[in-house]
Amino acid sequence: MRFLKNILIFNIIFSAMGCQNSSSKEVVKHEIIKPVVISTWNHGLEANIEAWKILVNGGNALDAVEVGVKTAEANPNVQTVGLGGFPDREGKVTLDACIMDHHSNCGSVAFLQHIKHPISVARKVMEETPHVMLVGEGALQFALEQGFKKENLLTKKSKKAYEAWLQNSNYKPIINIENHDTISMLALDENGNLSGACTTSGASWKMHGRVGDSPIIGAGLFLDNDVGAAAATGMGEAMIKTAGSAMVVELMRHGTSPEDACREVVERIYTIYQNTSDLEWLQVGFIALNKNGEYGSYCLRPGFNYAVQTKSMENQLINGKYLLP
Repeated sequence: MRFLKNILIFNIIFSAMGCQNSSSKEVVKHEIIKPVVISTWNHGLEANIEAWKILVNGGNALDAVEVGVKTAEANPNVQTVGLGGFPDREGKVTLDACIMDHHSNCGSVAFLQHIKHPISVARKVMEETPHVMLVGEGALQFALEQGFKKENLLTKKSKKAYEAWLQNSNYKPIINIENHDTISMLALDENGNLSGACTTSGASWKMHGRVGDSPIIGAGLFLDNDVGAAAATGMGEAMIKTAGSAMVVELMRHGTSPEDACREVVERIYTIYQNTSDLEWLQVGFIALNKNGEYGSYCLRPGFNYAVQTKSMENQLINGKYLLP
């Protein structure tokens, strides 16, 4: 009896002190910022403008990311995406892209030639087929059946650069401010739903048939609508080896901030490459956006930047934090 009375007294004192039972957890509520759009490199500024037109009017994130990255695909001066993209070592422009929505539906195309907007073909794969990825001739055939126009993507400017490269044929795919890479975009809409898109012509002068991370769900792009989204840019092989974007999302699932999640995966990549000759020219970068509208980025070395727009912040370019000087 005395024992039970002591327990009762202890519980009364414990409650009076404002303490909680250890089995209960305090719920921390975060202010949700929406809509938000974030995209890679300075061509992300133009992409954000078009995506924002949809988001600010209550449109969905999937439409926003598709329309956004199409600006880079159609711009011949962006020589690492779509029309005017640098060709492979055989002089052929081959494109990769993927897209993913808040239901975890996704579509992808790889080694696609002659189609200016691979991101839209990827969306058609997602919506019109039972598959996730189509490649090569099969992807082209599907695109033509869906009404896409076949055209020559090798512009005079990119052809001239290719011919200059042929003089030495030195394959060092440096990807940085001087040679903008993949455009990746993540968006959170007014309904609190996430979507992402990724599109590229891949590493300049790559081997014919090479495919990087951009069309691979989990490497170049990944999202979980309960957690957040992440996307990558840089040398695709490094992202594939680490399932980079998926790992960023998983880290956020366990409470890691978007920036810290990106940083941890960059550090993993550095560990893999630190004792190799590839580290000399390697660049990788990630962007991330969580369910609360918080965003972040991290890259291996200086030179990577990304564009962000929210309701409280005008579209602007931000230099990514980096690991190596």
